[in-house]
Amino acid sequence: MKETVMKLFLMQLQYAGIPEDAYHFLPESQRKLLIEKKGRFFLRDEERKKIRVVLTGGVFDILHIGHIFTLEEAKKQGDLLIVAVAKDEMIRKKNREPIHEQDYRKIMVGSLKMVDLALSGFENPQDMIEFIRPDVIAYGYDQKEFLKPNGIEIIKVSKKIDDRKFKTRKILEDLGL
Repeated sequence: MKETVMKLFLMQLQYAGIPEDAYHFLPESQRKLLIEKKGRFFLRDEERKKIRVVLTGGVFDILHIGHIFTLEEAKKQGDLLIVAVAKDEMIRKKNREPIHEQDYRKIMVGSLKMVDLALSGFENPQDMIEFIRPDVIAYGYDQKEFLKPNGIEIIKVSKKIDDRKFKTRKILEDLGL
């Protein structure tokens, strides 16, 4: 049953609510777990509470072992790991030009076995929290804890790989970029 709830939750996130045409293809046992809101279907609150959802995020411009390690540690905190991949505009606001566009980075992160779903970051992080409704927000050891919503557990991944070698900035410097 937990696997079914996880599957439906991921579907709900991918489509911003399960569309009616997809809903009708679901078995009756799964349709009973959902509630309709404005023409879309979402897990009932009592079903959503059966899974622990972890949210983390980052740029992931040059995917490296430090990212892999941090995502593995974040995944250990729950049943599903949702990763928000920073928008290109957000990277530019920090005076850095992304090497890879967001869609490319999202595909790369989404292909990692510990990641259940990679999403594009939102303009407003609070909107993302309301959309995903995570139980846990996991920050990497070098990330600022900029979101601390009430009722959501905040985890700081304290373990790290030798970041003298495996930091994006260091890799870019070594490549002369």
